Amino acid sequence: MQGKDTDRHLAIFNPAAGRGRSRQLLGPALDRLRAGGLKIDIRETTGPGAAGDLARSGWIEGYRKFISVGGDGTSYEIVNGLFPLASSERPTLAFLPLGTGNSFLRDFSDRGVAYAIESLVNGRSRSCDVLRLHHAAGVLHYINILSVGFSADVATLRARRFRRWGEIGYQLAIFVSLVRLRRRPFPLRVDGQADTDHRPCLFLTFNNTKFTGGTMMIAPTANSDDGLIEYVRWGPIGRLGLIRNLPGLYDGTHIRHPLAEVRKAKRIDFELDKPLDVMIDGEVLSLGCRSLDVLPGALNVMV
Repeated sequence: MQGKDTDRHLAIFNPAAGRGRSRQLLGPALDRLRAGGLKIDIRETTGPGAAGDLARSGWIEGYRKFISVGGDGTSYEIVNGLFPLASSERPTLAFLPLGTGNSFLRDFSDRGVAYAIESLVNGRSRSCDVLRLHHAAGVLHYINILSVGFSADVATLRARRFRRWGEIGYQLAIFVSLVRLRRRPFPLRVDGQADTDHRPCLFLTFNNTKFTGGTMMIAPTANSDDGLIEYVRWGPIGRLGLIRNLPGLYDGTHIRHPLAEVRKAKRIDFELDKPLDVMIDGEVLSLGCRSLDVLPGALNVMV
């Protein structure tokens, strides 16, 4: 471990999280953790991708316990900094949810920072699967959600056109996506099945946990340590039907709709003819997706 104290935590802090409010909240949170006996070193990100670089260098230095201080984007970068580097030894990831979105932690509690601090101080942990996406340019890892279709369209519009508008920007992105309402096929095969699914749909999500966007329960039966992908498909619903059923996306009842489908899977093989916009743990990317599988219990999470 190159002389490192393996009980020490490396906290990776994103000062831009929470629209800049995270810095004010960080000091009191760290004080509570240190008062609880935790030994913490902290490093600050300087821009997009920096959290992954800090996690990668921390692992090489000998750190095995990490704290994501920010939102979903920060933990996503940390996971991709650790994997596949950490494939032979399971790292530990804890959370200080000081960002605007903390969907992963929502599976376990809606008490945010207070719950996260209790988990760390009490040493409360469990194993967590990591989902692995092979795409045309490489490999990505995530612990929450990958989505394509309507949900990714909304996230893409918000990120590229309405990012500075806050909640209003999110509502505008939903409105524009409703006007366009693209229902299209995303050809794929599930668990090596012989036939490719070419059915048009509104959206597809490939989930490790229940929540996305903070409070939307897209995959209400997902379990982050069952070694499976929770595959949720919503068929070609119309505008009026979607508007009527939008509340169901927040309480999970959307899966009862006749056009909804939920499956457990170990592997997804995509047969796409070009890159497409995806939303992966809150990040918007354009990827040539090829396959998706699971690394069972590859991560230890403090929750």
